[in-house]
Amino acid sequence: MNKITAAITAVGSYVPDFVLSNQVLETLVDTNDEWITTRTGIKERRLLKEEGQGTSFMAIKAAQNLLEKANLDPKDIDLVIMATATPDMPVASTGVYVATQIGATNAFAFDLQAACSSFLYGMSAASAYIASGKYKKVLLIGADKMSSIIDYTDRATCIIFGDGAGAVLFEPNTEGLGLQDEILKSDGIGREFLKIEAGGSILPPSEETVKNKQHFVFQDGKTVFKYAVSGMADVSEKIMQRNNLSHDDINWLVAHQANRRIIDATANRMELDESKVLINIQKYGNTTSATLPLLLSDFENQLKKGDNIIFAAFGGGFTWGAIYLKWAYTK
Repeated sequence: MNKITAAITAVGSYVPDFVLSNQVLETLVDTNDEWITTRTGIKERRLLKEEGQGTSFMAIKAAQNLLEKANLDPKDIDLVIMATATPDMPVASTGVYVATQIGATNAFAFDLQAACSSFLYGMSAASAYIASGKYKKVLLIGADKMSSIIDYTDRATCIIFGDGAGAVLFEPNTEGLGLQDEILKSDGIGREFLKIEAGGSILPPSEETVKNKQHFVFQDGKTVFKYAVSGMADVSEKIMQRNNLSHDDINWLVAHQANRRIIDATANRMELDESKVLINIQKYGNTTSATLPLLLSDFENQLKKGDNIIFAAFGGGFTWGAIYLKWAYTK
C-alpha cells in the first residue's frame, strides 16, 4: 500500500472591499508612499469596516468560496482548523462557530494560534490528521482582522497590516504529492519584541490598559526584522538541503508576506530567481494567518500538478518554519 500524504486539493479566499492606500495613510500619520513602499513593498491593504463583523466573517466567506469552487458538500468535512491571531472573542472558539456557519456539521473544529506562523503550523497539523488515516477532508482556514488590534496613530505598525482570509482543503494522496517535509521552530526570546501587552491573564483589561493603548500590537521592528530574515532564510535553505533540492528543482516560494525585504532575503539564500517568488504584499500588506493561502488563491492558475513549493513563515513568539509540498492539481 502506498504511503498516505496530505495534499491540497482546493483553495478559497476573501478580502474586504475597503482599500486603505499609502496615500490615505499619509493623512493619518507622519509617513509617505515612497517610505512605505521602499521599506515594506506595501502599496495598499484591505480593512473589514462592517460594524459587528470579525475574523469569523472573513473565514466563513473564504470557506464558502472554496466549497463553491470545489463543489464540495460541507457535511463531508471531518475537521476545521482555524488559524488566527485575532479570534472573534476570548474562550469561545472561532473555528467552531465558522464550522457551524458553513454547514460542516460532521466536523470537529479548533483554533490554532502561532502569530504569523499560524497557517504554516496548521498545515503541519492538517497533514498529521490526514496521514493518520482517520480523516479524509481537513479544512484549514487562515484569517485575521488585524485592523482590530492596530493603533492607526502608530506609524510603525499601521502601515504594515491588513485584513483577509484564505482557506485550503487537505485530502489523502497516494501519488507522492502533498506535504513532503517540514521544519518548524519556536523561541520564547521573541515574547517581548512583538506582542499585545494587555487583555490576557497577566494583565486583564482595565480602564488604565485601554487608556495606555496596551491592547494594540507593539513591535520592535528592527529586532523582529533581524530574526525574521535569518530565521526564514535558514529553514528554507535547510529544507532544500535535507530533500536534495537545488534552486532549479523549486518551482515556487510561498513566503509569509510581512516585508518585501524579508521575502527577497529568503529567496536570495535559496538562490531563486524572482520569477519563482509569489508576491502580493503590495495589495494586502501583512494579513498574518491569511498571507500564505491568499498567495495560493491569487496564483492558483499558475500552479501545476507536481510543482515543488517551499512555504516559509515567521511570527511573534518567535515562531517560524518551512514546509516542502508537491502541488496536487492543475487548474
